[in-house]
Amino acid sequence: MKKILVPLATILVMLAVPALATGTLSEVGAVGLGSSAPTGPSATTGKTGTTGKTGKTGKTGSTGSTGTGGTTGTTGTTGTTGTTGPVPSCPGAPCEVVSETTGMQVKVGSHNTPLTIPRNGTIVAWTINLSLPTPSQIAFFNQHEGGPSEAGIAILKQSKGLSYQLVAQSPLVQLQPYFGETAQFALQTTIPVQKGERIALTVPTWAPALAIKLSSSTSWRASRPKNTCTSSTEASTQTSQTTAGSTVQYACLYQTARLLYTATLISTP
Repeated sequence: MKKILVPLATILVMLAVPALATGTLSEVGAVGLGSSAPTGPSATTGKTGTTGKTGKTGKTGSTGSTGTGGTTGTTGTTGTTGTTGPVPSCPGAPCEVVSETTGMQVKVGSHNTPLTIPRNGTIVAWTINLSLPTPSQIAFFNQHEGGPSEAGIAILKQSKGLSYQLVAQSPLVQLQPYFGETAQFALQTTIPVQKGERIALTVPTWAPALAIKLSSSTSWRASRPKNTCTSSTEASTQTSQTTAGSTVQYACLYQTARLLYTATLISTP
């Protein structure tokens, strides 16, 4: 999956905010998502052979000696293969998506709460891994899940137990133009965050950014009330947390699945 930057690269955001340029850059939530293989070094060029001497004039000159051939450059080593990360389920069957909720990844293997802010700082961008649903799948979800695919990130603070307060949120982005890509969205207005806060994915409609059939040690929570977690009706009921300062219970736990999003943090120097 090709990665695209929309509308500005993260480095441009850093340059636009000089106070952030000395901070530490990290991708929160990237554990286990895989990486690209580095390229092997280029082969070195062989030396050029020396030119043979010209024979003397008069008597038939002796033939000049032939220049020696250049040595063959060594072949560059092959880059190592990057780790393959989870991929969103669509357009395969079943085609499952995140729908009408705010979701928060709470476990990936041995990593608990991987979307927790590790240090005070500023969120400058967020990234989402999107599948490429078929036209009929897109039409189905548009009709049954509240409209065209869109999403944004939310910053949450745990108040008590499974209840979380919405501290801040990014603007929503229409996702369909980026289906089949890993898209990164730089924030025109960056978001200050505190250590211990959580980064969630808000999806008022639907988003094809859900990997399924993973291990039982992978799970996420949704901002849905207790006893509605397996209801198909609830999955198509608007439960996303979008009111600033509101507190919502994240009662529904979904195992063997992962929300494919991360956020770029520049920590406070």
